Amino acid sequence: MAAPSDLAERVTNVEERFEDLSGVKIKPGENPYNALIDACEGSPAKIQALYATHRTTRNAQQKEKFLSSEFRELNTDPILLRLENPMIEPGFRDPRHCLVFWARPPNHILKLACHLQTLLQKEAPNLWLMPSYRMHLTTLEIAHSRTAQEIANLVVSMRSVIPSLTGMTYSRRSRLVKPMISYDLSAVAVSFLPASGEEGVSPLSEDPAEHDTHDGNARIADHYTYHHLRRDAFVIASEAVPISSRYVVPSAHITLGRYLTQKDHETPEQRERWVQSIDHINKWLEKEVWDVKDGEFIGEWIVGQERGLEARCGTVWYGGGRTILAGEGF
Repeated sequence: MAAPSDLAERVTNVEERFEDLSGVKIKPGENPYNALIDACEGSPAKIQALYATHRTTRNAQQKEKFLSSEFRELNTDPILLRLENPMIEPGFRDPRHCLVFWARPPNHILKLACHLQTLLQKEAPNLWLMPSYRMHLTTLEIAHSRTAQEIANLVVSMRSVIPSLTGMTYSRRSRLVKPMISYDLSAVAVSFLPASGEEGVSPLSEDPAEHDTHDGNARIADHYTYHHLRRDAFVIASEAVPISSRYVVPSAHITLGRYLTQKDHETPEQRERWVQSIDHINKWLEKEVWDVKDGEFIGEWIVGQERGLEARCGTVWYGGGRTILAGEGF
């Protein structure tokens, strides 16, 4: 039986392979989010295009892996398996403590995410599903896979800036649009793109300040994108602590599920049906959800809608941990 540290290393090594496929190169020591913004000259359309390039290129790579004759196995998660089935190793606890800032999805995005989980599980009945109350988008990761004491020390160092970070989205409004299923050999997620002038379709809050930046009857400039929000969060946080984040690639995704067994993907036929089902779901999303107003499902998300950013620490890997502070929503 593997020791907890060995299991953590196995999972972390797989999870850390977040290759930036947008083509943007980050210089050592710089704010990693500035590189993409500068490469795009701050243009929302160009920023959206690079996010789209990253996710479509990655999906194409993963599809090739699933369909390859050299396919060996999925990257099943041994830590999650032990947490879900305590009989495997009684008393096991996740040793990986983290400090993060999450954006919590509003209710209409949760509704869409849960529907997507239902569609995915039809083809993969053994897929582990992220509970809806744990769903999140990682806006900024400060540190990961540390001890509890190391994270506690970071929290103390960040106390003075945590309110500024969690409250960012009340005044710095950014939108995410065009949801799509993204996947690899470890997990499956719904990913979004920073908006670029698409018509507003999500429910508006009753806060007058919100209407200054979101008019459902017109296209929106979206000069301040989600990537700008990530950049600004990095600036504020780095004034207090050094940041060692895995999440600097141009991706805005909510994990929907993870693999705990090979059962649903053992044969070439099973794997082909899996990638075909994802392709089918993505075509449905583009046709029936993207830019669709008053539809059954809404694909636009104004970050901070209903909930501000949430400072979270502890064993957050599968949506766990504890909340330090949650910002005001609108």
